[in-house]
This record gives sequence, C-alpha cells and structure tokens, in this order.
Amino acid sequence: MSIIKSIKQFIANRALKQELLSDKRTRKANKFNFDSIKTIGILFDATSAEDYEIVKRYVLFLREHRKRVKVIGFFNTKNLPPMTYSKLEYDFFATKDINWMGKPSSTVIKNFIDEEFDLLIDLNVHDHFPLKYISALSKAIFKVGKYNEKDIDMYDMMIDADNTKTVKYFLRQIDIYITMMNKVEPSLN
Repeated sequence: MSIIKSIKQFIANRALKQELLSDKRTRKANKFNFDSIKTIGILFDATSAEDYEIVKRYVLFLREHRKRVKVIGFFNTKNLPPMTYSKLEYDFFATKDINWMGKPSSTVIKNFIDEEFDLLIDLNVHDHFPLKYISALSKAIFKVGKYNEKDIDMYDMMIDADNTKTVKYFLRQIDIYITMMNKVEPSLN
C-alpha cells in the first residue's frame, strides 16, 4: 500500500470513529430470533459476478422466508459496469461515488444507513472502507459482520474470517450462528 493510500485510510478510519462517537447507537438487550425479523439489509462487494450470484440466491432464500431485503453492492471500479441489475432489489455504487476519504455520498446510501433494519448482514470480506462506513453508521437493530478487533463496537455478532474466505463461506457461517442463536434458550439463573 502506498504511503498516500495509508494516510488516507488512517484519516478515514479516524473520521469514522469520530462520527460513531457523535452518533452512538443504543444496543437493545434482546433475544435474537430469525423468525421475528421482517427487514434485512445486506452489504457486499459486487465486483465479482460469482459473489453477486451467491448474494442473489441468498436474497431469494430470505424472501422465501417472508423477509423484506434491501441490498447495497459496491463495485471496486471507477464506474458501474454496463449490466442490467434489478434496481428494485439492489442498489450499487462505485469508487466514483465516494469522496477522497472513501466515504460514500449519495441519497441511496443515506437512506440505507437511516433505515432501521431488524438485521444488517455485512458481507465485506475484503475490508472495503465504503462498506465498513455504511455498516458502522447503519441504524440497524442487529448487525453481523466480519471479525476485526478494531471493529468490535460496530457489530452485535462477528464472524471470524480472513481475506481468503469467500462470501459463500461467510454466509454459511452466518447461517450456522443464527441457527445456533435461535436454539439457545435464555438461562433463568
């Protein structure tokens, strides 16, 4: 990584921490139950056609379980590729839609951040700052993301996965842990 890129990333992370401090979300101590969830937000790197197909199948699975799903995909390219994606279900942005610090700035992103999803699934396995930014500031009630010691305050549940793991692997892990959480009954001790 170049020195300039390192400095920009340091400044962006510092600015995000300041924003998080001023916009502290209150965590609700409640039992997570997949059946009671009505709305789900998903963030992912849409650069890979394979990852897009995996996310698309997962969204269909969630809709079969009567969940309302909103998806934001990030293309790590200057412009969005000329392809036809359904704009009703998915919104996309590219590097031209982010400022010099990596902060995405559009009405679509602002609306996604402000929506109080019951569950936010951050599939940012490659640590793209714009997706991290959206996830960090999201008003979602329960957030799931990749484990990173620096991001402990951002998520309610973190899955340990390094950069070599795929979106498919990460989704499998999320399903396993969500299933486990639904089977655990609270202790009365």
